[in-house]
Amino acid sequence: MNITIENILLIGSLLLFISIVAGKTSYKFGVPTLLLFLAIGMLAGSEGIGRIQFNNPQVAQFIGIVSLNFILFSGGLDTNWTSVKPIVWQGVTLSTLGVLFTTITLGLFVFFITDFTIYESLLLGSIVSSTDAAAVFSILRSKSLALKKNIRPTLELESGSNDPMAYVLTIAFLTLVVNQDQSFVSILPLFFSQMIIGALAGYLFGRLSKLIINNIKLDFEGLYPVLVIALMFVTFAATDFFKGNGFLAIYICAVYLGNQDLIHKKTIFKMYDGLAWLMQIVLFLTLGLLVFPSQVVPFIGIGLLISLFLILVARPIGVFLSLSFFKMTNRRRLYISWVGLRGAVPIVFATYPLLAGIQKADIIFNIVFFISVTSVLIQGTTLSVVARWLHVALPEKVKPISETEKIILDLPKSTLRELIIASGSQAADKRIVDLNFPRSAFIVMIKRNDAFIRPGGSTVLQANDKLMVIADNQDDFLKVEKCLNDSQVIEDQLKL
Repeated sequence: MNITIENILLIGSLLLFISIVAGKTSYKFGVPTLLLFLAIGMLAGSEGIGRIQFNNPQVAQFIGIVSLNFILFSGGLDTNWTSVKPIVWQGVTLSTLGVLFTTITLGLFVFFITDFTIYESLLLGSIVSSTDAAAVFSILRSKSLALKKNIRPTLELESGSNDPMAYVLTIAFLTLVVNQDQSFVSILPLFFSQMIIGALAGYLFGRLSKLIINNIKLDFEGLYPVLVIALMFVTFAATDFFKGNGFLAIYICAVYLGNQDLIHKKTIFKMYDGLAWLMQIVLFLTLGLLVFPSQVVPFIGIGLLISLFLILVARPIGVFLSLSFFKMTNRRRLYISWVGLRGAVPIVFATYPLLAGIQKADIIFNIVFFISVTSVLIQGTTLSVVARWLHVALPEKVKPISETEKIILDLPKSTLRELIIASGSQAADKRIVDLNFPRSAFIVMIKRNDAFIRPGGSTVLQANDKLMVIADNQDDFLKVEKCLNDSQVIEDQLKL
């Protein structure tokens, strides 16, 4: 079946519907949802029952880049800086040195067992060197897997921030494959410019985005998520224009925004949560359509050998060497090694050699595809089992809930108080978003005269307003009183 303007919406919506319904039941049988999306794309492809003819790496790469923007940005928004701060250097080391060590180890192995040149081998190693954010975020969160000793924040920070390093290494070694007269030293300026400009641009665009979101004063709440999408793409494109790493920039920008007080933050979070899932489905379906199973079959043997070496040797070497600077038990290192999930990102990166037209591009693409599938199938289905085996999983009754999950799920707090904004209070005539209101407490309702107002970040408080505030404990209310100027705030109702 050829894709036309007349049937693309029908085909796309049917594939999306099938993916959602199939994903709903997939975990009952222990099958990772993302792998199921990929399989549906392959079944709908030219060699499947759908017979959809799709063989355009350029379009697939474009869809992949757009999808990764949403996936990385959503992961950044959901990164709680409070939980990440204690392990930030561990995550950064894993996402840089860990990726580099994995690339070198796997590249040398490929060089010795194949007829690839050293640069072609390192190119393959760099393509599959990073853990996949879409796979890690979706599998960890859908399994509701709670882990000890900040392991989960470490894994999510690594997976969200190591794609830029893998991208830079992929472009660097691809350049060396195409231009064989260049030396390794010649790509070092590219590496440093990508990482430094990307990190700086992400932080600056994060601050600028917060300023725009909180001060633009749009008439409709639904426009704020649209505004954030525009800011996300501006961050990526502008960073790329100045030769920085756009993936790194949008992740840092999102982490910054996710830990700030924003107008309609709850609406933005909910929308991005849905869009991230949509983009994961679209990405895996597209890559499934792009793959020809008959071309993958001849590489099953070498692909399985490389995949097992990556899982059992290269990834652990990268993790143990990069984390050798930190005090950590070997159980934690082993589990972090096991959660080296490869998913759609390596397949997207594998389209770069295809578009560059290098000699072994098709072989690299098919091997990378097989590695991604086996990684999700082997590691993705055993995360819970290995966590219990290594004793790094928390019991069900003590699983923590992130602040973002509390916002999205509207979980009730344990205490409720009514506070009155007295005349002359520093909180009067100010917007809620400008008060630096504690993240551990929420204003659920405002009573003004005889009317009830549903608060938002842009809501301006007035003297004599009665605020219904929920929080977890007395310490949270002390923070609220300090924020509102406790000398002018009268507490009317105690803990219910």
